[in-house]
Amino acid sequence: MRVSRGVPLFAAALMVLTVPGSASADGGAGHCARQERATVPGAAHQQSACLADLTTSGLAGTPYTDMADQAGLTAKGTRNPSGVPGVQIDGYFPDSSHFNSTHGWQHDAQFVIRLPDHWNGGLVVTGAPGTRKQYATDTAISDQVLARGYAYAATDKGNNGADFYRDGKRPGDAVAEWNARTTQLTRAARKVVAQRYGHAPRRTYMTGISNGGYLTRWQLENHPELYDGGVDWEGALWTAHGPNLLTSLPAAVARTLGSADDGALYDAGFAHGSEFLWPYHEKAYWGVTQKIYRAEFDPSYDVDCPGVSAGSSAEQILAPCASDAAYDYAARPASVHRAVARVALSGRIGKPMITLHGDLDALLPEAADSDVYARMIDEQGRGRLHRYYVIEGGTHVDGLYDTYPDRLRPILPCYRSAFDALTAWVERGVRPPADRTVGRPAGGDVVGSCALEGDARRR
Repeated sequence: MRVSRGVPLFAAALMVLTVPGSASADGGAGHCARQERATVPGAAHQQSACLADLTTSGLAGTPYTDMADQAGLTAKGTRNPSGVPGVQIDGYFPDSSHFNSTHGWQHDAQFVIRLPDHWNGGLVVTGAPGTRKQYATDTAISDQVLARGYAYAATDKGNNGADFYRDGKRPGDAVAEWNARTTQLTRAARKVVAQRYGHAPRRTYMTGISNGGYLTRWQLENHPELYDGGVDWEGALWTAHGPNLLTSLPAAVARTLGSADDGALYDAGFAHGSEFLWPYHEKAYWGVTQKIYRAEFDPSYDVDCPGVSAGSSAEQILAPCASDAAYDYAARPASVHRAVARVALSGRIGKPMITLHGDLDALLPEAADSDVYARMIDEQGRGRLHRYYVIEGGTHVDGLYDTYPDRLRPILPCYRSAFDALTAWVERGVRPPADRTVGRPAGGDVVGSCALEGDARRR
């Protein structure tokens, strides 16, 4: 997992296209101009391709994206732009872990950088949500920002998969690496942009979903000099003394195993009205999330579960550890809290940020996560840099909308509106709406649109 400071393998050759293109809005003219100059600083390996379309419409079924790793993050009816020509660079930084098998490399710290022919002068950086990899947000984030003219960079965070906690030597090392890898990629991507277009990006934005939202928070707290702002989509909250995942999920595991009732979940912050989502989360999220993050920060609590691996089958990976039903983070040794403190958030953001969180999130409940983080920002005297929008009917993954269209709404359209609001705030001084709950409309196109104003209630 050392950070250097300085889809299965497809049998397809990298083809350099020679179709002429019009001049880019900024920098070199022509399709894939200056491709040969784009060298990622510090990369141990990289390969570049000149492509007719950098969006998932053009990349699906090729080695340049992984649609399976994006599963469940967006609603099926999501409409995305297409037809964005440019250069894609795939590669990895030096690393000693090997969880990521993309491209057959068996190497972590993988990244993707996309450089559209028609550049607007900006760069968007993200890290993978959950324990996914670098292509996970191609549909949710990359397609849209590329069509707007932004260069795009994403990292696998340096480790991935259900066994990510095995990376590193000390408790907390794997998550700490996420932050270092994001910083590393941001610095490298800014230099690549300058090589490709002739000057550094005029604006750099950090953004992400879930763990990517956590990265957005951490980067704007710890490296505001690298960014102009960020959009935090339901970022995970880590604080040394709680709340964090390890203070809310044990109640969910206990209910799954029959040793707690619904009241324990409400006490842990889970929302009334989210009960219809609990059976799915029992099977797909609660058990595995608690055990692998507890193994990351508190491996001595139960050395046998998950042990050296979370499992070799989906059933084993998703199964909860019985011991987690009684897990009490507050009572754990100070060493555990110190491990979390290494990656903890403070609320001291240094650049404008917009946070979105669904009020029916049944993995990272709003009351135990973004509500708390918004207060932390205010307590640090940084409230003027923050906007917080709770999305009525939103839950942790938009894919669940397809199962419950009468009860949920996708957050992605609201995220896109928030990104536009952020750029208007940063670039034109247009202040976004005040903190609010964005209501779920009775009708209309909830998959394709979201007004941050309009049907909203002040928080």
